[in-house]
Amino acid sequence: MNRRNLLRNGLLSSAALFTLPAIAADACKPGRTPPQVKGPFYPVVNQVDTDADLIMLQGHSQIADGEIVLVEGIVSDQRCLPVEGALVEIWQACKTGRYNHPSDPNTAALDPNFQYWGKAVTDKNGFYRFRTIIPGAYPADTDWMRPAHIHFKVARLGYNELITQMYFEGDKYNSSDKILQQLKKDDQQKVIVKFAPLPNVPHKVGQFDIQIVKI
Repeated sequence: MNRRNLLRNGLLSSAALFTLPAIAADACKPGRTPPQVKGPFYPVVNQVDTDADLIMLQGHSQIADGEIVLVEGIVSDQRCLPVEGALVEIWQACKTGRYNHPSDPNTAALDPNFQYWGKAVTDKNGFYRFRTIIPGAYPADTDWMRPAHIHFKVARLGYNELITQMYFEGDKYNSSDKILQQLKKDDQQKVIVKFAPLPNVPHKVGQFDIQIVKI
């Protein structure tokens, strides 16, 4: 089946990203999402497909390998007011732990059906959502395995740009990750996300709320 037929039959519809129910937002607590290192693998080559659905590439008939999840949240300012029109970018490794980047020394196989980089724009409620997969861990050094994580970049005119990373609750490498452990414990909890099933949603969902600072 080609992409159009898949969408028509509702099996892998990108539109479903925006029709599924959202997680109820927790009470907002002032406090900027902690910035983290951008890392060496920010995309340097434009992709044909940069939408919010990373599991299905334009022109492909197969989906990406790995456990599919939905990542969603609210972008707000330091007063807990939603930020409309913020550009949210994510980039990450595929299931094998490799980035689609010329500087990645990882020899693991790339996934030809994975998008690696996506973009979303927040709505009037500050809401965004991505469909992606849980990335694989990978060696950052001889004694250091990076846990599953997703890089985030949030930008909006009139606000300070934020670059951070989101982690998965329960990952065995979280406690030894040299980047995550640089944060205070309270800040670590802001970037570690629990993924859980929701009624009538086919994939686990994680809520990553992000606070940015107005200039």
